Amino acid sequence: MNRRLAYLLVPLLALAGCTAATAEQPAGPGTRAERPSPFADCATLTVAPASAAPAPEGTPKDRLPELTLACFTGGAPVALRDIKGPAVINVWASWCPPCRKELPAFQRLSERAAGRFQVIGVNSQDDRSAAQSIGEDFGVRFPMLVDQGDAFERALERKAFPLTVLVDADGRIRHTDATGALDDARLAELVRKHLGVEVPA
Repeated sequence: MNRRLAYLLVPLLALAGCTAATAEQPAGPGTRAERPSPFADCATLTVAPASAAPAPEGTPKDRLPELTLACFTGGAPVALRDIKGPAVINVWASWCPPCRKELPAFQRLSERAAGRFQVIGVNSQDDRSAAQSIGEDFGVRFPMLVDQGDAFERALERKAFPLTVLVDADGRIRHTDATGALDDARLAELVRKHLGVEVPA
C-alpha cells in the first residue's frame, strides 16, 4: 500500500515542481518587467519648494496652460496649473541632438536648485524606451512628464526643440527660451534674470 502511494506521489510532486518553476519565468517575449525609471516621481511637483524665492518684479506672461500630463513613473497625472513654482521646465525628445546635449546641464541645475526652485522635464513626441535609455545614460533624475503629442508646445504657441520655460512662484511664465542647447552658464543666467535666484557654480 505504501509503495503504491509512493508511485502516485512522485509524478504529482514532479508536476508541482515544474509548475512552480514555470510560474517564475516570463510568460513569453515582450512580457519582461519594465526597467525601473531613472526619473523621480512627480508627486513633489504640486508642492512648493521649501525655500522658494518670491516672484520677481516685472511683467509676467501667461500662466501655464490648462493641460494635464502623465508622469513617466506612473501615478496620478499632473495638471500643469497645479505645479508650484519657481520652476524650470525643459521640453525634450531623445531624437533631438540639442536636447541630448543640454540634458546633463539640466540635471546639474536640479542638483544646484537646493530647494529654491524645481527642474521638470517634459518628454515630448518620443518613444518611451528611447527616452528611458537617454535618462539612464545621462543620469537624469528630476521628475519627468510625458506629452505623447505636442500639446504643451501648441498651448504655448511654440514649435521648437529643445524648449525651456521658466515659471515664477505665482505659476506665471516669465520666459520661454528656444535658442538651442543651453549650458550651465546660460541656465544660471536665465534663472537669475527671470526667477530672481542665484545658482551656485
